[in-house]
Amino acid sequence: MTEHFTPAANILKEYDYDPSKLIPILQKVQDAYRYLPEDIMRFIADELEISPAKVFGVATFFAHFAITPKGKHIVKVCNGTACHVKGSSFLINTVKDKLKLKEGQDTTEDMLFTLECVSCLGACGLAPVMVIDDVVHGQVTPAKAVELLDAVIKQEAQNAK
Repeated sequence: MTEHFTPAANILKEYDYDPSKLIPILQKVQDAYRYLPEDIMRFIADELEISPAKVFGVATFFAHFAITPKGKHIVKVCNGTACHVKGSSFLINTVKDKLKLKEGQDTTEDMLFTLECVSCLGACGLAPVMVIDDVVHGQVTPAKAVELLDAVIKQEAQNAK
């Protein structure tokens, strides 16, 4: 077994290789890898002695799980009715421009950010809403969005030193 599989192996051991704990296992594995790599899902299926289809089925059914790599920082922009009316489409375009995301791309090439456009964040009174790493920001303007992203970029640069 290569080092790549070690985090998943430790998580499986923590859950006593119990297939009934598949969802919490996948949640922890996703936290460790930032997404659910295909080879890791196959490894989990083998170790739990369940079909790979069951693991892939759970991973693709729940919106919480990601089967493509995500960036270190998750940026969610609400595009629900209240946020849309208050200009969330401008926020989405501003974030895409700031992060230099091409059409169809949601994660930056440096794996620092992933942009997710979501249907509702449940904070309609704060519209338009943007969430960065589970911190909710309300009444966000395009200028404020850039300011928030710049703060994260600056913090990352300082951490790199």
